[in-house]
Amino acid sequence: MESLGPILQQLNPSFRQQSKRIEEQVKADPNVQKFREEHPEVDDMKFKLSLSKFYQYAKDRNHCANCPGLANCPNDFQGHYSKLSVEYFNGQPEIIDKKTPCSLQLKSEHDKQVKERIRSFYVDDRTLSEGYNVAEILRKDLQRAPAVNKVFRYINDTKQNGLSPEGLYLEGSFGTGKTFLMGYLLHELALLGYTGVIVYMPDFVEDLKSMIQEGQKLKETTEILKNCDLLIFDDIGAENLSPWVRDHVLGSILNYRMNRKPTFYTSNYSLENLEQHLSFTSKDGEERHKGQRLMDRIRPFVEVVPVRGENQRGKHRG
Repeated sequence: MESLGPILQQLNPSFRQQSKRIEEQVKADPNVQKFREEHPEVDDMKFKLSLSKFYQYAKDRNHCANCPGLANCPNDFQGHYSKLSVEYFNGQPEIIDKKTPCSLQLKSEHDKQVKERIRSFYVDDRTLSEGYNVAEILRKDLQRAPAVNKVFRYINDTKQNGLSPEGLYLEGSFGTGKTFLMGYLLHELALLGYTGVIVYMPDFVEDLKSMIQEGQKLKETTEILKNCDLLIFDDIGAENLSPWVRDHVLGSILNYRMNRKPTFYTSNYSLENLEQHLSFTSKDGEERHKGQRLMDRIRPFVEVVPVRGENQRGKHRG
């Protein structure tokens, strides 16, 4: 049977010229030349037989050299380029092409994995997605530098020694960056593979009250909070507690986590004032012993970090 190539050439006289032009163009490409220099076993015959692979390889590499960003990647497979190698089959060299993720694609996948390790309940997503700049965190308000250094030290200790059952209790007035610092801690430790949850307490407690009749949802929620590596109760003390939430939900979560995994807190209250808050519920009034019981699951398992500084809310960054 006659080969298809000669037939096509007869039907279209320019076909041979066009193929030759493409071949010479690909052969002159610096990336292709470098590959062939590194693999002298790829002779002209092998090159011609694999011309389409070399063409794709040259096109992808040139696109990457003038990368317009991942979202505008012009390669056929976004975020990937054609990578060539030589493998031997029955003693003969063969050109193998493989779609390989570029550095931007790998970073995007890594960032996605990091985000998937962090969950938030009622916390503004911008807290976890704005990005973190160490220099900015330090210089934004020098009054909070001691607190920033404590958080940095905790992160570094975890990187070196693994997860500790002791967390941090960030105490300070409104707008001093307590939530932001906890978001930074979550992000940095998620890079190491740890899972984390941050919970805005006032909204969370109100939602818990509506879950009384939703046993499965309540169980799933408390299991998430019990078992995540890092748990942050944001703005604890600002919630309107009921005895059931305090004793059966918070108490259960903290009882499970103590001596196992670290729990972190941000609050406008000192530990002493938080105990007073936890001792009082809207239904039963003051029950000091129950507040003390909950504090026995908080106080021994945190290092108190005062966060001082000006209220940054509403200020422009920079």
